[in-house]
Amino acid sequence: MTDRRAAILGRISQALGHAAAADAPAVLQRVNDHTRGPQPQWNETPRERFLAKLAKVAGTHAELTSDAEIVQTVADYLAAQSLPQRLCVAPHPLLSAVVWPQGWQAERRRAQGDDRIGLAVAFCGIAETGSLMLLSGPDSPTTLNFLPDDFLCLLPEDRIVPRMEDAWALLRAERGSLPRATNIITGPSRTADVEQTIQLGAHGPRRLHVLLKGGRHA
Repeated sequence: MTDRRAAILGRISQALGHAAAADAPAVLQRVNDHTRGPQPQWNETPRERFLAKLAKVAGTHAELTSDAEIVQTVADYLAAQSLPQRLCVAPHPLLSAVVWPQGWQAERRRAQGDDRIGLAVAFCGIAETGSLMLLSGPDSPTTLNFLPDDFLCLLPEDRIVPRMEDAWALLRAERGSLPRATNIITGPSRTADVEQTIQLGAHGPRRLHVLLKGGRHA
């Protein structure tokens, strides 16, 4: 904390009658302890809970057992939705070895306004809410999970954590510090602002399709 900021906060605390200097260590300790409050309990496995919650928020999923099945899984989705074989792919290590069929337009880059389909990799899944956590960075451009109408997301099954607090703990353990942006996505984009009627694709993808990959990822 800078001297100027400390002085300003000190004057505010003094005006409010707070003992700022005495409270500061306790406040900092509480922040750094990451204490957890009451948490919901359930009987399902994290995988079962995640998929059940994902379905409730209008998300869909397909299961695969190896990287070799990524192309076919994406192809099945595109065919089911009558979509062209043209997509924007995150330059992520888990997708770098994928060989897209001849004739497909699969470009490894950030998404642009006219991209219809995006494919990225989640940092983790959160069973409690059926959410995906994505971190911004060179291998995970944030535009991929906001601009395309159809967002496909690869999620290794062993990256599903039970609760929201577990996701933040995993992020701190593996990354040390927060990225520039952390996005938690729960189902397709939606709003009920117009006559309280749910509309999908209000400010993001109309459809969310998770590619759930079994086994352990490297």
